[in-house]
Amino acid sequence: MAKFAVQGAAAEQIYKSMGTEPTKCSGSTNITVSLGSGVIAGVAAAIISHPADTLLSKINKAGAGGDGGMLSRLSNIAAETGFVKLCTQGLGARCVMIGTLTAGQFAIFDSVLGAVGASKYHFHKPEGK
Repeated sequence: MAKFAVQGAAAEQIYKSMGTEPTKCSGSTNITVSLGSGVIAGVAAAIISHPADTLLSKINKAGAGGDGGMLSRLSNIAAETGFVKLCTQGLGARCVMIGTLTAGQFAIFDSVLGAVGASKYHFHKPEGK
């Protein structure tokens, strides 16, 4: 969910900084904005999910976290690893991977929307601003 919220906010800010709207831009400009905002969204999603994914990877290794139930093993792994290392170890590579994948996803999504003449769903009435 964070990915979609961040992408929408990033795209709005990019268009705002350009002083234009998506409807007034060419298709290539809109795809470029989709790619850029997708990278931003992917990096945000990677940062948010990284600690939990790191714990998941570590708990799936045989013997990790000692004996006991899943929660006690997760607690042991988190204590052994340390909060900072848990949040930062491998984060750069993850940001590159998730950022590029997310950018591609949003570029495809926005291309298909444009091709079929659809528009993104808004939770508010854009004309009411």
